[in-house]
Amino acid sequence: MSNNKFADKAAFLFIVFSVAATTQANTFHVAIAGNDANSGTEKMPFRTIQHAANLAQPGDTITVHEGVYRERVTPPRGGKSDRKRIIYQAAPGEKVEIKGSEIVTNWTKVQDDVWQAVLPNSFFCGFNPFGDLIQGDWFNRKTSLKFHTGEVYLNGDSLLEATNLAEVLKPMGSNALWFAEVDATNTALWAQFKGINPNEQLVEVNVRQTVFYPAKTGINYLTVRGFTLSQAATPWAPPTAEQIGLIGTHWSKGWIIESNVISHSVCSGISLGKYGDEWDNRAQSAAGYVGTINRALTNGWNEATIGHHLVRDNVISHCGQAGIVGSLGCAFSTITGNVIHDIDQPLLLNGAEMAGIKFHGAVDVTISHNHIYRCCRGIWLDWMAQGTRVSGNLIHENLSDDLFLEVDHGPFLVDNNLFLSLSPGSLRPGAEDYLQRGGLPLTTIRTWSQGGAYVHNLIAGEIERKSYDKRQTPYLKAHSTAIAGLHNNPSGDEHYDNNLFVRWSDLTPYDTATLPAWMDGNVFVSGTKPASQEIAPLIKPDFDPAIKLVPRPDGFYLEIKLDPAWRTEQTRKLVASKTLGKAAIPNQRFENPDGSSLKIDTDYFGNQRNAKNPFPGPFENPKLGNLEFKVW
Repeated sequence: MSNNKFADKAAFLFIVFSVAATTQANTFHVAIAGNDANSGTEKMPFRTIQHAANLAQPGDTITVHEGVYRERVTPPRGGKSDRKRIIYQAAPGEKVEIKGSEIVTNWTKVQDDVWQAVLPNSFFCGFNPFGDLIQGDWFNRKTSLKFHTGEVYLNGDSLLEATNLAEVLKPMGSNALWFAEVDATNTALWAQFKGINPNEQLVEVNVRQTVFYPAKTGINYLTVRGFTLSQAATPWAPPTAEQIGLIGTHWSKGWIIESNVISHSVCSGISLGKYGDEWDNRAQSAAGYVGTINRALTNGWNEATIGHHLVRDNVISHCGQAGIVGSLGCAFSTITGNVIHDIDQPLLLNGAEMAGIKFHGAVDVTISHNHIYRCCRGIWLDWMAQGTRVSGNLIHENLSDDLFLEVDHGPFLVDNNLFLSLSPGSLRPGAEDYLQRGGLPLTTIRTWSQGGAYVHNLIAGEIERKSYDKRQTPYLKAHSTAIAGLHNNPSGDEHYDNNLFVRWSDLTPYDTATLPAWMDGNVFVSGTKPASQEIAPLIKPDFDPAIKLVPRPDGFYLEIKLDPAWRTEQTRKLVASKTLGKAAIPNQRFENPDGSSLKIDTDYFGNQRNAKNPFPGPFENPKLGNLEFKVW
């Protein structure tokens, strides 16, 4: 008997260790000098990231070493859970670039600064972006302007597409131009190179639509960390079509995209968006988007299967449409610590999906502590921003507005932000000249929604209030994607508490809002105006806060004057769930995504607020006189 027991125990241990050995996580290495026939160890690395991706299983890590990789990574599978994910990472301390472009070296001079290169269409491996027009729902294209998803880059910077060859053949202006003609065999490119031989420089052209993007949906729990990702021929990404970014989650769950440098996407940088189907780009209407939402619900749009992404500490720039875009697939996600700048700064594209961050269906989304500047628009939350919080962001030098809330019913919270695009010391290029010529104040916050709370913000600029009485848009069950009903968009049902208004802000349009509005504890300086709903606003028309945002080598500093006497001249309440009540149309209270009560009890820097009498604006306990805060 005893011998049998020992034999049984030995057999059991053999099975346990065998299972452990077969499920042990692997680390695959990729290097420029590697070979896909290798074993993938650090000493015998693979050559391509895609080969490692084909082998990686849940729990595995792919470490990529320094160099430029010109390939599209198409992960065939994801992880099993947040703790058993597949990790793609750049080797620590090494610069790893993944590009959607290839180098072109066969340029011949045509005249002056104009050169030509002729490429066989086989160079593009089945997808030729120079024959691929930018088009789709809510893309506004003038008949004479037909832009393509192809790009020409000189030493990393993109040239501008001309509308015809004659423009390229003219003397070169302030911007270098290119033009392409595609026939059945070849693609001919003409480009301007000021005073240089392009064959002696780094000239690249887009050949891949994306850089890191699954071919199928449901590739969950991936981490992508530490890469430099650039130069993709991404398509226009409306909410009614598949949204392909330079890197994108493709209707999946639980990605972590962190500490990457993402740039030069023709349309979108990071996409957290919708899948594709036969209805893509066929629904350019509010009713059409309601149909898109209903189909998405049948295709898994729910808390269990979609969203929950973490996008943090990335630098995203030079994208034509959006830094981060997401229709529906962005739900339950956190966007934090990112720098987003130069998004459609030259205003080459024109459409209704363009911003540093553009989301539809931002359910229980947190957008916090991001730095967004020099974009066509800062943050645009369109349809179903519910349970959303926009907190502690630095936003400045944007061309249209810093924050746009469109046809949302709430509840959503906007707190502790610095909205500075119209502050005197942080004006977008050309804005001061426009204003001095008698132009109307440009908008800082554009609210075409209800159910919002604006708390402890620094707001420099106009607030535009607008209603959509005939436009029916959905509201959802609390912390869910399930549609509870449709409602029009009357004005009002908004809170403004403990904000500091410093230039052009005028809340008097709320005097005629359809729904009640609540305002308390705000400070109005430099001629800004309160609404009649606020019983005892603190008005200081002659106080000049002398705002100036100063870039320095170690970060951005805000120079400002504040008066500690504002604390005693007017007492304020700590804003919390119990003071905000409920958003009227969904009949839901302002609360955290887990349903717990919230309190705005910290400031922009995370310092504790005075619970009995918090200071107005984003900074608690300021000193008298000229102040300087390092805000990024």
